[in-house]
Amino acid sequence: MDAIERVRRKTWRMLATFAVILWLFVGFRLVMWTLNRQPLPWPRWVPALILIACFTWLYLRICTAMIEHRYPTREVVAAGALAVLAALIGGADPMSFGMALVAWLSVASLGVRPRLAVYLAAGTFVTGVGLGFLTYLIDPTVLLSGEWSANRNLLFLGITYGVLCAAYPPANRVWMWMLELTIRAHEGKEAHTRLALAEERLRFSRDLHDLVGHRLSAIAVKTGLAVRLADTDSDAAKAQMAEVNELTRKALRELRQAVRGYRELDLTAELNSVKEVLEAAGIDCRFHLPYRDLPGEVAAVFAYVVREAATNVLKHSTATYCDILMRVIDDRAELRVRNDGAGPRDGDDAGSGLPGLGERVAAVGGVLTAAPDGDGEFLLTAVVSLPVRG
Repeated sequence: MDAIERVRRKTWRMLATFAVILWLFVGFRLVMWTLNRQPLPWPRWVPALILIACFTWLYLRICTAMIEHRYPTREVVAAGALAVLAALIGGADPMSFGMALVAWLSVASLGVRPRLAVYLAAGTFVTGVGLGFLTYLIDPTVLLSGEWSANRNLLFLGITYGVLCAAYPPANRVWMWMLELTIRAHEGKEAHTRLALAEERLRFSRDLHDLVGHRLSAIAVKTGLAVRLADTDSDAAKAQMAEVNELTRKALRELRQAVRGYRELDLTAELNSVKEVLEAAGIDCRFHLPYRDLPGEVAAVFAYVVREAATNVLKHSTATYCDILMRVIDDRAELRVRNDGAGPRDGDDAGSGLPGLGERVAAVGGVLTAAPDGDGEFLLTAVVSLPVRG
């Protein structure tokens, strides 16, 4: 499950919490009624409970739609009607069935403009206070504060509904705002990653053009010259074709070197490039470098290992940081690349990249190891004995 899906589910659970609160309030009212040894008004409560159950079903559907950035107008209207009926039949006590009105407001005000959300809150407040006072006048026992005077009950309804209508909708809007920020941040990270990879491909294509472009241009010129000299000066034409043959060999050799990553592979340049690419992808890249330079053969191999390791971090993990440590001890040079996002291919399936790296490290008398360390991190280590043999 990716980060966005986890945030979506967490946000859905937070929105659904208000439905749980509604049932807790209704259950609390039932318990209080029992403790006060009052006869339970089942003829009124049973239909109200059925309405609350239907409201809960619609409420959860609305939450799902809101997470998917849809405003389900029909469900919102139907849920509002059920909340009003439940409050009217069961009694609009804000600590009981009247909580359905507040729960409805908490989702109905999502995905709308702030001014409309204020209007919905004001309408819910007026409806809740009006229904609560009306049901109190019909049956004072519907309110927990039923023994109070009419004025005090009206004040109780006004304060309670006012606080609930002012607090619940902003709480849900904050959760939706956080979800939107998370989605935008994730999309921005993906965009940065694509841009970094595109820039890397552009750099490679530019280097490839600079490397073999002039060779191919020279081959084209000398081949045309040889064609023109073939009939008038065969010796000169042969000389030109010999040069074409030599240029072709050099171009092929340099092209293979470029593809394999051996052309003027500079460790410092690779480290800088890796840092730019990883940080563009939102991965914190940290260096721990030795005080003295590595031998040329080791530096070239380590540069290739760093490049391949960074590529694997981008492709096969969900890392948030990557540590690159290099050190030179008396008889060996060591490179360690550690990240906190072991990917799906970190097990038995190593792909083709890591075996290739192992062969390159072994060519200079070294050993490459790569595996999860058991703490949710992936560690790649290359150790080369010094001095380099051969």
